[in-house]
Amino acid sequence: MVKDGNKGAAEFLPDQLDLDSLRRAAASCQGCGLYRNATQTVFGEGPQRARFMLVGEEPGDQEDRRGHPFVGPAGRILDKGLEEAGIERDDVYVTNAVKHFSFVLRGKRRIHQKPTAAEVDACHPWLDAELALVRPEVVVVLGATAARALLGREFRVTHHRGEPVPLGDALAVATVHPSAVLRAPDRDQAYAGFLADLKVAAQVV
Repeated sequence: MVKDGNKGAAEFLPDQLDLDSLRRAAASCQGCGLYRNATQTVFGEGPQRARFMLVGEEPGDQEDRRGHPFVGPAGRILDKGLEEAGIERDDVYVTNAVKHFSFVLRGKRRIHQKPTAAEVDACHPWLDAELALVRPEVVVVLGATAARALLGREFRVTHHRGEPVPLGDALAVATVHPSAVLRAPDRDQAYAGFLADLKVAAQVV
């Protein structure tokens, strides 16, 4: 798909569809322009038959540097929430709607920049392939960008968070991105809401 100069990831998909092959192929993806400034592709991680798939927006600064999803401050909030919700980390596959870090430079700091709709669309073949291979029972949708990618542009996390909705053969439960908990004026209240949504996801399987 050619949109806003993005040719899309479809042509970079490997012939052999397994997670290792996908990860190797994604390392050289140039489906949108984000690869030019990012350190590396940050692909999803977890067991190929995970019961839960968690989908965020994009890698952050730490993820981009280390090459693994959810290893920064938001990842620590996520890990805490999963543990308290009773979701085993070994039963979770984590990924992002966009596999490269989008940012703007302010001095020496790299400040997160929300990916465009065209960048999300360009990266979608990777997410589709991950869903098809992992075949999760529950997809936890973390934030508005992931919700747009998986549930459509009309879906509003603020209106439907914590509500199980069909997503192919799985059920999806949307909640805020854990980074929103870190930015919230009342972090304890924001975390409590986030945890409540994760508990819903834990109970639907």
